[in-house]
Amino acid sequence: MIRDLARETVLVTGGTMGIGLATALAFAERGARCVLTYKWGTADEDAVRAAFASRGARAPDIFRADVGHAPDTAALMAHLRATTDGVGVFVSNVSAALVTPELADYSPRALFRTIEYSAWPMYEYTARLRDTFGRYPRYVIGLSSTGVDKYSKGYDFMAAGKAVMETLCRYLAYRLEADGVRVNVVRTTNVKTLALEDTFGRDFSAFASRFSRPEHTIDPAEVAGVILALASGLLDGMSGQVITVDRGVTFFDNVMHLYHERERLELA
Repeated sequence: MIRDLARETVLVTGGTMGIGLATALAFAERGARCVLTYKWGTADEDAVRAAFASRGARAPDIFRADVGHAPDTAALMAHLRATTDGVGVFVSNVSAALVTPELADYSPRALFRTIEYSAWPMYEYTARLRDTFGRYPRYVIGLSSTGVDKYSKGYDFMAAGKAVMETLCRYLAYRLEADGVRVNVVRTTNVKTLALEDTFGRDFSAFASRFSRPEHTIDPAEVAGVILALASGLLDGMSGQVITVDRGVTFFDNVMHLYHERERLELA
C-alpha cells in the first residue's frame, strides 16, 4: 500500500504542464500538497487549478520561479519556509536547451546553459531545501530522456545535459545515502506533450506514427505513475537508478522491427 501522503509537501518544477502537471495531479489526488513552479509566461494558472478541481485533487500552490535565476530560487525557498515545515518529495522536471541542427551551432555558453537548466537544479534545489528546513527531501526524482543513448536530431546539448543529470543521480544517491535520501531518475521516450512539438516540430508525431504503433507514444500519466511509485515507500530499496519508461519499445524499435512490420508500414 502507498504510504499516507496527506501531510506530504511535494515540489515539482515545471509542474504546470506535461509530465510535471501529470505528476502533481497524481500526488494531489492522494492528498499531498503540491507546489508547482513555472517560468514567467508558460502557465495558465486558472487552467491548472481547474484541472486539479476536475479530478477532486487537493488544490495546488503555484509559484513563478525560473530554476536558472538565483533570486527566483531564493524567493521560492522563502515561500516554502513560510507555508510548510518541509518538502518530502522533490521532482526536478525542468529542461531547456537550444536545438543544434548543425555542428556550427555548438558553443560552450549554450552547453553550460543547458546543464544549468536541465541537470543542475536537481542538486541545487535539493541542497537549498536542506538549508531551508535542516533536512533533505526523502525522495529526489529527476526527469531524463532517451536522447542520452539514442540519437535524436538537434538534441546534442539536451542529451548532454541529461547525461550530466543521470551521472549526478548516482553520485548524489551515494553521498546522501546516510541521510536516508533516495535519488532516482526517470528516463522517457516520446511523451505526448507540447515539449515534444517544441523540440522536434509539429509534424514529428505524425511522421513517427508511420514507423511505429500509436501505443508506442507514452502518456504523461504513465510517467507520473512511475514517479509516484518511487516516492510511495514501496521502492525504498531503489536509489541511484535510471528507470526507463517506454513500454519496452526501446528494446524492439529497430531496423529488424521495421523489416518484420514492413508490409503493415508500407515500407516493402
